[in-house]
Amino acid sequence: MDLQLTGKIAVVTGGTRGIGKAIARSLASEGMDVAIVGRDVEAAKATASEISSETGRMVRAYAADTGKDDAVRAAVAAIRSDFGRIDVLVNSAAQPSGQAKPPSLSEITDEMFWSDVNVKVMGYLRMAREVAPLMTEQGWGRIINISGLGARQTGTTVGSIRNVGVAALTKNLADELGPRGINVTCVHPGLTRTEKTPGVIAWRAGLTKKTEAEVEKAMNDLNTIRRLVTAEEIGHIVAFLASPKSIAINGDAIAAGGGAPGSIYY
Repeated sequence: MDLQLTGKIAVVTGGTRGIGKAIARSLASEGMDVAIVGRDVEAAKATASEISSETGRMVRAYAADTGKDDAVRAAVAAIRSDFGRIDVLVNSAAQPSGQAKPPSLSEITDEMFWSDVNVKVMGYLRMAREVAPLMTEQGWGRIINISGLGARQTGTTVGSIRNVGVAALTKNLADELGPRGINVTCVHPGLTRTEKTPGVIAWRAGLTKKTEAEVEKAMNDLNTIRRLVTAEEIGHIVAFLASPKSIAINGDAIAAGGGAPGSIYY
């Protein structure tokens, strides 16, 4: 299937590693030029160079902390100046989850909560607020928010709140921007295999006194495909949502965790 993305411009926040990096690679592989936004500009440059060499597309790095208004405005202005337009925004910058024991109620501080939500919810809003007028001028655009299945299950209070917030942001933006030709969607990854996964497995093994093989099997058994979804597979889903051919999907949250056993969502 031709996703009709060749020559379009994408912005990927949190694109230096993990799911964000896989998304940037997937979009570039579909013929898009990509702006990678990250707090660590050297890591962003390394990722941009790697993906550009692999795909032959223009991939550039931009330094920005999406938790700060001024940084977001400056990054979007620079990207527009360099590329001339922005067709697709993928919001993926967030504090990592699932790599440490979630804090209990007594351990959650105001600073911890607001820091997390400021980046993943307000940061997504800041980016959307800057790119939406550009997409409106063009009469077309896609905004894809990477959230997480913590929105649909307990276990991490702050994680669930921020992910539900992203889903709510997505639907509100979709209703407002849809008539302008801008589709807004949300992707909920579950446990996903990235470069950090071996370390997470080792950490969980040490915590539970199980072997790493036992820990990985338990993680695999949490979904119906009985293996971890890979970051690359999340990238494939995002590439379709970025495409003009995804027009029928707007405001919805797409679960991408391999299928939750027993649950029915309608």
